[in-house]
Amino acid sequence: MKRPLVVKLGSSLVVDERGRPRRTLLRDRAAEIAAIVEGGTPVCVVSSGAIALGLQRLNLARRPTSLPRLQAASALGQAALQRAWQDALGSHGLDAAQILLTSAEIAERRAYVNVRNALAALFALGSVPVVNENDATATDEISFGDNDALAAQVAVLVNARLLVLLTSVPGVLHEGVLVEDGAQARIAAFGAASRRGRGGMESKVSAAELAAAAGIPTVIAGKTPLQELLAGRAPGTRFDAAEPAPAFKLWLRHGKRVAGRVLVDAGARRAVVGNGASLLAVGVTAWEGQFRAGDGVELAGPDGKVFARGIASVDAGELEGRPANVEVVHRDRLVLT
Repeated sequence: MKRPLVVKLGSSLVVDERGRPRRTLLRDRAAEIAAIVEGGTPVCVVSSGAIALGLQRLNLARRPTSLPRLQAASALGQAALQRAWQDALGSHGLDAAQILLTSAEIAERRAYVNVRNALAALFALGSVPVVNENDATATDEISFGDNDALAAQVAVLVNARLLVLLTSVPGVLHEGVLVEDGAQARIAAFGAASRRGRGGMESKVSAAELAAAAGIPTVIAGKTPLQELLAGRAPGTRFDAAEPAPAFKLWLRHGKRVAGRVLVDAGARRAVVGNGASLLAVGVTAWEGQFRAGDGVELAGPDGKVFARGIASVDAGELEGRPANVEVVHRDRLVLT
């Protein structure tokens, strides 16, 4: 099976100003997705729009600020969102599968692998997973923040061949000119987020950089057909993929939630970075956060700069006195950043 394509559509593309699904746009994109699936490439859709569709049921014109109201809007709108995608994809003989995630599923390794296996099974069946954040249950602590970040995480999770972040403009614009090279995108003038969504161009650039750093080429584009984007012929802002890392290292770098920071001396930093050694407590100078064994931690050198992430082997309290031969992070559960 070919590596999948991940396509993200924001609320402003999926939902119109009256709070209704843009059925014509969904039908057009569904036709493109059907052609790609028929050609042997699985497709995963990351779709915003649940809250935007639910606002009408709550008689609200804008996103509420209270978490319970946001959760209510999401619960009311998610069924309508899934139905809109099922109608669009079903007309081409495709089943739309619903996958709702919070960052908790990404942060916990067993859940992460289970989600990856479920998506692989859906791809094998020829179905199209439609992924959204589970806003009805997510809290600030387990929220992705926006669906651009979610799309990047999904792309890394499924080892996508390409991540496409669709927007209402042809890509990142700087003084009205399309910035085609993602390496130059940071100099662009970022606009504000849309009235109905949480994103904006800056969040798309951040998501594209995350995916590209994990070995997933990424493009921010507008109305261009997906087949042309997949073939690399279409205009847009493209972010080249870095050298891919093993799946566990990618999860550790981009998925595992960090619960604390460990500061180390210069010798410990050299041992970890230069020699691939485990981090021992004797090299620890201080720590932040009351992390426990199994939690994610950042490692920072004497200058305060983070140089690695890993999984703690001990609780923070066990570092008191810098005991000899106590292993803080094993080298196999550590990744340089």
